[in-house]
Amino acid sequence: MVQIPTPRLVLASASPARLDLLRRAGFAPEVQASTVDEDGVEAATVGDLVLDLAVRKAVDVARHYDDAVVVGCDSLLDVDGRAHGKPTSTDEALGRLRGLRGRSAELRTGHCVIDTRTGAQAAAVASTTVHFGTFTDDELRAYMATGEAMAVAGAFTLDGRSAPFLDGIDGDPGNVIGLSLPLLRQLLAELGIGIVELWS
Repeated sequence: MVQIPTPRLVLASASPARLDLLRRAGFAPEVQASTVDEDGVEAATVGDLVLDLAVRKAVDVARHYDDAVVVGCDSLLDVDGRAHGKPTSTDEALGRLRGLRGRSAELRTGHCVIDTRTGAQAAAVASTTVHFGTFTDDELRAYMATGEAMAVAGAFTLDGRSAPFLDGIDGDPGNVIGLSLPLLRQLLAELGIGIVELWS
């Protein structure tokens, strides 16, 4: 009986949060950040945009492998149909978070999985509702001083210093951090790959 080798798992992202999520779930992915230029990419909705970007990133990295499962992701905060990615300045981050006090928004993450052995791919978007608390300006300024807001979509994260400023979520917490493991399992299944086959 011929033993089919287990494919390599490759994360097409430089996100430390996504890498940590995968490692804690039992994987040992290689990391190969994509070179996709996200500027100028447009779509009708935030969901369409994150899906398009996730596919572009996965395709960009997949061309370098012939024996791997490549996972591409992209996350944006959907605020009334407007996409909020990583802020470009502290003032922008402050303005965004002040505007979100006591409100809710959707964190949307596009996922694309490509099996480079067959060329097959599957893609979908995960959405999680995030409920923001009524944090004070003093708390916000202290948070800005940490620098965390500048490195994450929407200027906040569920697993960092901004966590106390969130009243809760509806949906998958991993999706807010950057990657939905349940959705990853579903996409792998569409390609005929059991997620446990990729455990390290």
